Amino acid sequence: MKNILVIGGTSGIGFEIVSQLQKENRVFYTGREEKSTETNKDSTFIPFDATTDEHLDTSSLPESLEGLVYCPGSINLRPFKNIKLESFKADLQVNLLGAIKSIQSVLPKLSASGQSSIVLFSTVAVQTGMPFHASVAASKGAVEGLTRSLAAEFAPKIRVNAIAPSLVNTPLAEKFLNNDVKMEKANARHPLGRIGTPAEIATAALFLLGNESAWMTGQILRIDGGIGSLKT
Repeated sequence: MKNILVIGGTSGIGFEIVSQLQKENRVFYTGREEKSTETNKDSTFIPFDATTDEHLDTSSLPESLEGLVYCPGSINLRPFKNIKLESFKADLQVNLLGAIKSIQSVLPKLSASGQSSIVLFSTVAVQTGMPFHASVAASKGAVEGLTRSLAAEFAPKIRVNAIAPSLVNTPLAEKFLNNDVKMEKANARHPLGRIGTPAEIATAALFLLGNESAWMTGQILRIDGGIGSLKT
């Protein structure tokens, strides 16, 4: 049984990852407030807000961790001319700096395992230029750079990979999907005819955490309904 920490495990993709992981692992998860349900009752909650200067309390974590998943993210879409510098800083805080802070907090525990895996999150908009994505693409592009750099630095003991999804049906994306017209348009933009689900992204995260991906590191796994590669 592996010890795995999920940062941002109380909502959306993070919550789904916790739900799937705890079937065969010992799971610790963080968030602003505990989300206690039947699906996460066997996991350990640690209060932590990665978007602030708050430091992660690692006292309840075991001596070694086999996995770390950093899930917090942002979808800040607006014309570049209207984006204030504070918005760029906010996106960097949640997407990049929060991940750095989390990794540094538990790096000794990941190293102690000898064979551990870090999973980060990027976006399809990094490799595929999309209008109005300047702020989120800039911060997530930094996450991809961090992924490859840490993969090289931490090998062979710690693997580091990232997932780059397109739009997924989560509370974070609700304002883009909150009526039938928006949902229909979002589905139609993807060659596979629909947006993603949290369960599909969580399955990919479990793959990157598991032994099946033991020969993968420094990779960006694109799960995007084809929108990043295909034109139909």
